[in-house]
Amino acid sequence: MTTADESIEPFELTVDRDAIDDLRTRLERARWPDQLPDAGWAYGTERETLRSLCAYWREEYDWSAFEERCNEFDQYTTVIDGQRIHCYHVRSPEPSATPLLLSHGWPGSVAEFFDVLGPLTDPAAHGGDPDDAFHVVAPSLPGFGFSGPTTEQGWDVPRMADAFATLMDRLGYDRFVAQGGDWGALITALLGANYPDRVDAIHTNMLFLTPSTLDEPMELLDERGRADYEATKAFRETGTGYHEIQATKPQTVAYGLTDSPVGLAGWLTEKFRAWSDCDGDLESSFDRDRLLDNLSIYWLTGTIGSSMRGYYCLLYTSL
Repeated sequence: MTTADESIEPFELTVDRDAIDDLRTRLERARWPDQLPDAGWAYGTERETLRSLCAYWREEYDWSAFEERCNEFDQYTTVIDGQRIHCYHVRSPEPSATPLLLSHGWPGSVAEFFDVLGPLTDPAAHGGDPDDAFHVVAPSLPGFGFSGPTTEQGWDVPRMADAFATLMDRLGYDRFVAQGGDWGALITALLGANYPDRVDAIHTNMLFLTPSTLDEPMELLDERGRADYEATKAFRETGTGYHEIQATKPQTVAYGLTDSPVGLAGWLTEKFRAWSDCDGDLESSFDRDRLLDNLSIYWLTGTIGSSMRGYYCLLYTSL
């Protein structure tokens, strides 16, 4: 018999009208900083790009369509290790489908998976091979989005991996494959390492490597490898300020980002531009509705602060 603490409850998002009105009021009353002439994105998020995005969020973003996108597929909540965990659980019509766990990262959310849940679970309906079907489980990481804020310290990557292994067991999957990016990549790697009897394969779209022990490792790199090395070096020098503050004082920055939707949008939008192959044109890779789906999940759930705590955990714990 399932105990109350192990129960799995259906979940459906209903956006409170007062929350929408409050967001629009905050966007309308925002106090904008100055920006140096011709600075572009050099100092961070470019002001007029952000103004345009926030104006769309305030005046044109379709909240009913957002609800429909969030509620298109079956979703549930359960409590694992004292923490509420939200997930999409989408069963394939193909009886031989492979169970697949998808784990997102920061500054993302389960909204990243909205467009792939259908093709992954029912490839035949999307022009694919039914033999490639998956039963998909896509959780909101603890402290992110619909899982709600974490309520105690210590939700590091190993604990998240253990929670997701428990989630898959609770949903009836003894064996499964896993995929993840960013935090999800670390979670996925640990699932593969710590649960080899349950995880048949892993795929990550972000690699974490340890320093080489070779005397002259650069000699092994070709021209492209050296260019990638220089790009990574430049990123570590100029693109990791967010990491330093989120790993040391996440609560300090959380006040402004939780109170100001413009601040939240500025903090996250810069990362989507910097970390995608948009070649400087943000909306060539992300349309506004998709960007705002993600921002709206952070805003409505008040989880930007708790979503940053993983960096603090990573600084003070080892994998």
